[in-house]
Amino acid sequence: MVYFTANPNGEAEVIKVTLDPAPKLKKIFFDKDFSEVGIKGRSAKGIILTKYQIHRIGLKSHGHSTLGGRKVWYDPDVNRLNYDEHGRLLGEFNDGDQILVLLKNGDYYLSGFDANVHFEDNIAHLEKYEAEKVWSCVLYDADNQGYPYVKRFLMEASKKKQNYLGENVNSQQILLTDQVYPRIQITYGGADEFRGTEEIDVEQFIAVKGYKAKGKRLTTNQVESIVELEPTRFPTEPTEPTEPTEPLEEEDLDPDAGKSQQQVMDELTGQQTLFSDEDYQ
Repeated sequence: MVYFTANPNGEAEVIKVTLDPAPKLKKIFFDKDFSEVGIKGRSAKGIILTKYQIHRIGLKSHGHSTLGGRKVWYDPDVNRLNYDEHGRLLGEFNDGDQILVLLKNGDYYLSGFDANVHFEDNIAHLEKYEAEKVWSCVLYDADNQGYPYVKRFLMEASKKKQNYLGENVNSQQILLTDQVYPRIQITYGGADEFRGTEEIDVEQFIAVKGYKAKGKRLTTNQVESIVELEPTRFPTEPTEPTEPTEPLEEEDLDPDAGKSQQQVMDELTGQQTLFSDEDYQ
């Protein structure tokens, strides 16, 4: 076996083949894109890569999935993803899509959708990541006398854990919602019970800021409870077609990048380069 790879999402990588230098051989390396090779049974002989002696094969770029969209499920019983319809359907994933993982302590991070990924036990929510989705959070801010605050923010893309509740571990989340036009109801208690209840349209109450922002204080009065109400406004469907996304830029893993063929041949044969590339020409 000269080269082997296993890609659960069908990524078709590009390899660089370097041949042993031989008389009359004008080119000693070439690329091969696996997306050009049809998928067949494991008993198939495959196609001829080359008739010449191979010196080495290296990965040039990882490539993208050739399987198209793939439906992914999350099984909370084992905290794992699967493609076998076990648990909750997260949606159809294409190459480059990611999963948003929210933990009960306010941490969040992005993950791939490989079935080998194992998640923590303190999962609060897990879904397909949408970069433009606005989240609204109501919390008791421990840095501000424990008053209730509300904030609206985007979950910035990060594979490293970030916390939208702030750095003070004593801050407590009251509710988190992804409604576009969320509404909350404050019920006052204690000495302020006479104030009854108050409804707040969150989208009009505060603008969208970064997830690290403190947010806006809801009240300084005593609070009995804060709950989310059913929305009365809903987003309209876009009438104009969305702009096509730009293709992901291919990474170049070529170990011989920046070298001429003659330089590579000299390395393989142990020759010292006495002349420049211009002299060879």
